[in-house]
Amino acid sequence: MKRPAGPARGRVTAAKKNVAAGTVKVKICGITSLDDALAACDAGADALGFNFYPKSPRWLPVARAAEIVRRLPPFVTPVALFVEPGLAQVREALGACRWGALQFSGDEDEDLLTSFPPDLVLRSARLKDRRGLKTVLAYPRCAALLADAAVEGSFGGTGKLGRWDLAAELARQRTVLLAGGLNPENVAEAVRAVRPWGVDVASGVESAPGRKDALKMRRFVEAAKAAGSKG
Repeated sequence: MKRPAGPARGRVTAAKKNVAAGTVKVKICGITSLDDALAACDAGADALGFNFYPKSPRWLPVARAAEIVRRLPPFVTPVALFVEPGLAQVREALGACRWGALQFSGDEDEDLLTSFPPDLVLRSARLKDRRGLKTVLAYPRCAALLADAAVEGSFGGTGKLGRWDLAAELARQRTVLLAGGLNPENVAEAVRAVRPWGVDVASGVESAPGRKDALKMRRFVEAAKAAGSKG
């Protein structure tokens, strides 16, 4: 993921549906401090996620996130994460700093999602069964679909594994960012099984909720990139 140099609020270019050798992207989500952000960058992360869902243990104020984003190195994409926000909340974040993407992890209505350019939107797809997969395949075009575990009453960050079989089928037809229970030990297997455009991790590289572990992040990125490079 590259931080765009276009309009003030940025865009993410839609990737090819199937991951090419050596190009799997890594997003580390739930960044809450500058130290963790810089450690993630040092580990080789392509994108960092900042959580604006107040009920999340990884929540942080927009102003604090903006301070961190302004300190990121070039070519690292900052992603703003929301769960069923109002339009005003999203606009507040957009006005605070430049974002490379907007991630919507709840059950947002189409009116909200279509308020933004499709190439700016990452949309959650909690894959429970084939009926759910069919629903997700009918979603309008967006930058990527975040294939996550379907956990009742949760909007991600649970550490629960998702349905890799369904995610793999989705990845053959849409641009997929794979999430759900990934960690340094299983991410290589996940990349080989699903062939996603990218992978997303939060709890799998933490020492405690909202606190990242530098060694786990480095191991995760190395494992994901190595698996992707094997084609």
